[in-house]
Amino acid sequence: MTDMRIRDIVIAGGGTAGWMAAAAFAKVLGKDCSIRLVESEEIGTVRVGEGTVPHLKLFNDLLGIDDVEFIRNTSGTFKLGVQFNDWARLGDSYIHGFGEIGHDISLLPFHQFWIKARQRGVAEDIGAYSINTVAAPRGKFMPSATDVPKNSPLANIAYAYHFDAGLYAKYLRGYAEQRGVRRTEGKIARVEQRPDDGFVAALHLESGERIAGDLFIDCSGFRGLLIEQTLHTGFDDCSQWLPCDRAIAVGCERTGPPTPYTRASARPAGWQWRIPLQHRTGNGHVYCSAHMSDDEATALLLANLDGAPLGEPHRLRFTTGMRKRAWNRNVVALGLAAGFLEPLESTSIYMIQSGIARLLEMFPQRDFSPVLVDRYNARARFEYERIRDFLILHYHATERDDTPFWDYCRNMSIPAQLDDYIRLFRDSGRFYRDGEEMFATPSWVQVMLGQRIMPQGYHPLVDQMPERDLTGFMAGVSRVVNSCVEAMPMHQAFIDKVCPAPAMETT
Repeated sequence: MTDMRIRDIVIAGGGTAGWMAAAAFAKVLGKDCSIRLVESEEIGTVRVGEGTVPHLKLFNDLLGIDDVEFIRNTSGTFKLGVQFNDWARLGDSYIHGFGEIGHDISLLPFHQFWIKARQRGVAEDIGAYSINTVAAPRGKFMPSATDVPKNSPLANIAYAYHFDAGLYAKYLRGYAEQRGVRRTEGKIARVEQRPDDGFVAALHLESGERIAGDLFIDCSGFRGLLIEQTLHTGFDDCSQWLPCDRAIAVGCERTGPPTPYTRASARPAGWQWRIPLQHRTGNGHVYCSAHMSDDEATALLLANLDGAPLGEPHRLRFTTGMRKRAWNRNVVALGLAAGFLEPLESTSIYMIQSGIARLLEMFPQRDFSPVLVDRYNARARFEYERIRDFLILHYHATERDDTPFWDYCRNMSIPAQLDDYIRLFRDSGRFYRDGEEMFATPSWVQVMLGQRIMPQGYHPLVDQMPERDLTGFMAGVSRVVNSCVEAMPMHQAFIDKVCPAPAMETT
């Protein structure tokens, strides 16, 4: 019987995507496969502060990396959510916090009761009922406590991370190499394909070395060396909904304790990020070149830094969208090679992680069953489109009319499913998650309310609660959340005690 097992995996490109894949394959596949990664230090990557969503903890748990080790090795901090400034109106501010809002009653989510209470004038802003959104602006943080009742907000604190992406890739490289991954330094000069079916057979390096493989992972960034330049897979452009196509990134000096949240501030033709690390602050300006020049965008970014810039700004060009197939023949694209959605909700690393997990779940044999390939691509597209629509929501649900960019976003047509989500929520505050889409109900609810989509009504079962009980319920939840936040340590104090990073250069 012919052995059809995958024996040789070749990863084209390093960076976060390449080394995440190498580390995961080394951990899960062990000695069943030879894993080789090809990268060139000459090509390099832009080292910026990176934000994540809570799912990354699952990936680190798979590798056996605990929070303390991770944070220390990446100069990281903790993240309770994202603060959005000036998005619906100039002067507006809200936090999309991770985790739950209040607590549900029977079949109804908490926000349904909040809608009625808000209409009656007995409820605070929705952010007052989540431990994350109360703790974040106060600079408080702690992981979930194990010595409190299970129904306490302190027992279920959802959090993510800020970290130096370059340091994370470096750490994962060490992890992977210790487990047998071979790294080859060099540039890929030519990709060899099998003449009969077009599958990739080998990579030819400028040095003359030929590296053959069964399965190839394309982590070559925007250029998509294997998935696009070799296999001509095609690209679905979504810039009609997400028109920003440029970004400028620069680090700056720290000027105070790191905030336990990412900041996303809307600008005249896009938005600016702020990601606090232990040794510096990462900043960037994402913008639309049709409405702002590169020089204007750079000047605006530099004028809105907290501290002195560290080095020269890096300029990036991109088109939002995804490959028509992330898996084509024996090539699977991860990271920027698979597509790009701007980092407004810190989904870039999540999409690498989910692509790796999906591939391991559907891991093929050397015949590369089309059934597996088609299912992988269908799931990848579903995930991409649901995240895409969540990002579009931030732009489209705005009342801003102060610049041509925001006029365009407010008036543009949007995907049908997103339009359905908005109309249903505006009608009666209802949201129904589509299967396994990444963002759950609390995320959609917080962003829709933060973007001033206020429901006209609420679920009729809410009226089963007497109004005096409703008032007490709202006050009680707020009181519990505030008392829990008071008990939390300051974010900086927690880092200093548990996981300080070693001193390092800030450039």
